[in-house]
Amino acid sequence: MIRIEKTVTISGLALAMALLAMPSAQAQSADMTFFVTSNGPGKGADLGGLEGADAQCQKLAQAGGAGTKTWRAYLSTQVADGKPAVNAKDRIGKGPWQNAKGTMIAKDVAELHGAANNLTKQTALSEKGEVINGRGDAPNRHDILTGTQPDGTAFAAGDDKTCKNWTSSTQGAAVVGHADRQGLRDDEPSKSWNSSHPSRGAEGGCSQADLKSTGGDGLLYCFAAN
Repeated sequence: MIRIEKTVTISGLALAMALLAMPSAQAQSADMTFFVTSNGPGKGADLGGLEGADAQCQKLAQAGGAGTKTWRAYLSTQVADGKPAVNAKDRIGKGPWQNAKGTMIAKDVAELHGAANNLTKQTALSEKGEVINGRGDAPNRHDILTGTQPDGTAFAAGDDKTCKNWTSSTQGAAVVGHADRQGLRDDEPSKSWNSSHPSRGAEGGCSQADLKSTGGDGLLYCFAAN
C-alpha cells in the first residue's frame, strides 16, 4: 500500500508540474493578433460593408478571448457613390501578427505581402486555433473574401471585385484568396493568400451558395490593428 501511495504521489506531482509548464490556451488566444473567421455572417458576400465585416471580426475575437484589441477585416473597397477606394493593407495596423497558437504570420505589412510571410494551411488558423478546411477536405472552405490585389491595394473602379463593396448577396463578384495556398494549378494566383480568383455562381456570384460552390463560406481574414 505504501508503494502504491508513493507512486501515485510522484505521478500526480509530475502531472501537475507538466501542466504548470504548459501555456494555457486562453493565454495564447489573448495574445492572438490574426485569425481566419470560423464562420461568416451567413449572407454570402453581403457583410454589411466594412463596418459589418469589422464587427464580425470583433465578435469572434471576443469569443476567442482577444476582444480587448481593435480588429479589422482584411478587405478592400472600390470607388463608388462618391466614396474613395479603401486598401485592405491600410486597415490592419503595422504588425507584427501571430495566430491563436502564438505562431508569427508576418512582422509587418511589407512582409505580409511578400514571399517571406508565414501564411499556410497550418498557420492560417481560426480564432479557436483550428485549421480551416482546404483543397482536398470536405467541405473545402479555403476561399477567403478580400476584394484585393496581391499587393494589398483595391482594384480600380469598373468591374465589380467586392460584391458591391460587401453589400450584395446576389449579383456581382468578389476576389478571394486561398488560405491553404493551393488551387487547381501550380501558379501564383492559386497559391495567393489574398488574390486568387473572383467568385461566381448560379445565383449571381455573391450568395452564400455561390461562395460555397467554388470552395468558400464567406470567411474573412481578421487582424488586430492596435
